[in-house]
Amino acid sequence: MASSHEEDEEEKQCLASFAKMAELVPTLPLETRCPPLPLRQHGGFWLPEATLRRGVPAVHAVFAPRPTDVLLASYPKSGTTWLKALAFATAHRAVHPPSAHDHPLRRRNPHDCVPFLEIGFAFADDDADAVAAKLEELPAPRVLATHLPFSFLPERLRVVYICRDPKDALVSFWLFIRKSSESLGVDMESFPLQEALELFCEGRCFGGPQWRHVVEYWEASRRRRGTGGAGEQQVLFLRYEEMLRDAVGSLKTMAEFMGCAFSREEEERGVVEAIVELCSMEKLKEVEANRNGRTGLGVRGDAFFRKGVAGDWSSHMTPEMGKMVDQVVEDELRVRGSAFCFAGDGEPAPAASSIHTDLPPSFCTPPT
Repeated sequence: MASSHEEDEEEKQCLASFAKMAELVPTLPLETRCPPLPLRQHGGFWLPEATLRRGVPAVHAVFAPRPTDVLLASYPKSGTTWLKALAFATAHRAVHPPSAHDHPLRRRNPHDCVPFLEIGFAFADDDADAVAAKLEELPAPRVLATHLPFSFLPERLRVVYICRDPKDALVSFWLFIRKSSESLGVDMESFPLQEALELFCEGRCFGGPQWRHVVEYWEASRRRRGTGGAGEQQVLFLRYEEMLRDAVGSLKTMAEFMGCAFSREEEERGVVEAIVELCSMEKLKEVEANRNGRTGLGVRGDAFFRKGVAGDWSSHMTPEMGKMVDQVVEDELRVRGSAFCFAGDGEPAPAASSIHTDLPPSFCTPPT
């Protein structure tokens, strides 16, 4: 268990090493037991080799952030697909009204509407400059996504982060790998849930440790929201469980933060509710591309859609397994000295009217 001071030092060394990452990766600790990709540890996190070798350096060297960009951040399988759909539909509602029959989300997987930043650089057939050129072609406001830890990001980005109960994130990831094993080339017989649990608790998993990934963004959201000096990031921290309870309220808060708040007239016309319905699990599951298609990375579209509920970990793990995860997370947070609590820290999500950012609006002008 690393202390908070030790983790700060790791972050500084991590940032300084991005430029020489290709040379550094072969020397980093290796983990091959957590599919679908071999992982290397850097800056306190376990990430895919390709992400570290190509993705992270490109994000810092050739990606050119815009003031109007919105970056959706998450630990894997924490509500990423839903967040992508909601943010895309909200940011582009002027061009694509939620009621439109040809809406992109009625034809394409959310992951093809909102590209992953580092994954695009890491696994594209093109070189980094070509990938960056394609990103430049995207109209403003660009909605992009990442699974990178906060300490790996460039500065000056508007970030929306979604957090999920670690037990649900673990089970959802395991089931995702199981469902997409054929397209990912994974032998699920060699990756039972018990092993996935043990690796998760050791932090030796994709993006892990999960609790540290979450706490980095949570601390950033508390430290920087509304303070906005030059070069500082703005982070809106959302909880998956709270979004399930109040999707409309959460979406209004997110839209305000993104720089494209819903007008009173839009709210009266039910635009917010229409977007929530368009992006519901039931509606997204009906899309042909999500039922029988594959994403741009070749993953089965239906692998991204399961139940979309909270607490389903108990359908797959025993109470003892759940307690094991809870105890590990509690111990790690205590060592870090963090006040964060996955069950909620007593602070309600900020109301849309209270959101402040010194970043310019995203220019996602709503329809009149």
